[in-house]
Amino acid sequence: MKFITANKERWLTGMALIVVTLIVGYIDNKTVMWLYLGAFYIVGFNEAVKLFDVQQKLPYIYAIIVWIVAYFYPNPDDLFFLMAIFFGAKLAYTQEHVKKKLILPFLYPVVGFLFMFMLYNEFGIKWLMWLVIVVASTDVGAFFVGKSIGKTPFSPTSPTKTLEGVVGGVFVATITGTIFAYSMDLDSLFIIICISWITSIASIFGDLFESYLKREAGVKDSGSLLPGHGGVLDRVDGYLFGVVIMLILLRAL
Repeated sequence: MKFITANKERWLTGMALIVVTLIVGYIDNKTVMWLYLGAFYIVGFNEAVKLFDVQQKLPYIYAIIVWIVAYFYPNPDDLFFLMAIFFGAKLAYTQEHVKKKLILPFLYPVVGFLFMFMLYNEFGIKWLMWLVIVVASTDVGAFFVGKSIGKTPFSPTSPTKTLEGVVGGVFVATITGTIFAYSMDLDSLFIIICISWITSIASIFGDLFESYLKREAGVKDSGSLLPGHGGVLDRVDGYLFGVVIMLILLRAL
């Protein structure tokens, strides 16, 4: 109980996000989902631009165009590769090496958001909720296990994370993700367990990667939009890695 009291603002913000997400999921409409993810996409992109110390304003125009095209284009996850070719060609033609960093915000977080929208388009709302449950369970499990019995440091990139917390979070997420996905009448329990487990591990490293970016930029949070959490990237970091792995596994398996 003291965990919740000590982090009241964080829990209230988290609950509000859950309620809004459930409402959007219940509506289950492509346009609504596009707008919902788009709001996070734009704010997260702005935070990434600052973390990568990109000074140019042009990336914002590109980012908006990409998200608009993603609504109509049948395979939104292809758009990053088109952007990479565009930036590579532009760099080779102009030799403006100072602009090499422009591609970084499109690698992170744009790819993750495109994959989230693609997961919804290709598989549906239940599969997107599976992702939400796995990543959220990883966070919650890691938090409580880490606070309770965590002693062994996990990585110098994020000193507060413990190995015990990570193992506990992955275990909790694998169980909850498996239970949820099994209720969708999927054929193979083994595949369900594997996808839940690997997606959970990916989300851990998504969180770690964002911590690395913040350490490199010398900031505590990616932003201040979400009380108790920081910025959008602080809240969705695990999803940005987890969704890529989940969608690839679903397509493969």
